[in-house]
Amino acid sequence: QVQLVESGGGLVQPGGSLRLSCAASGPTFMTYTLGWFRQAPGKEREFVAAIRRSSSDIYYGEAVKGRFTISRDNAKSTVYLQMSSLKPEDTGIYYCAAKRGAIVSALRNWDYYDYWGQGTQVTVSS
Repeated sequence: QVQLVESGGGLVQPGGSLRLSCAASGPTFMTYTLGWFRQAPGKEREFVAAIRRSSSDIYYGEAVKGRFTISRDNAKSTVYLQMSSLKPEDTGIYYCAAKRGAIVSALRNWDYYDYWGQGTQVTVSS
């Protein structure tokens, strides 16, 4: 069982930056693939980024590629999402998710993940 707690959301102006954190419980953190998803009002949950056991094995959604960076610190059982050049369309609730192992072909699918955090609100507005 893994528990995930996100933090770092808030209100930011367009073009600004924000860093989200997701702290996980459990001793086997390093065996999990961690993902970030987001959901805007009236829209489906969208894949943002994922990082597998190896920190060099990283995937991004097309909408955030080049602006967001995912990373993990296994010693702290934490995954981060550094967001830069934020746009109003980045607004939504951001969720952290975990899946033990994870195959590459499935990690962009939100229903593939076993554990979820409660979400943190990100609002990009002037």
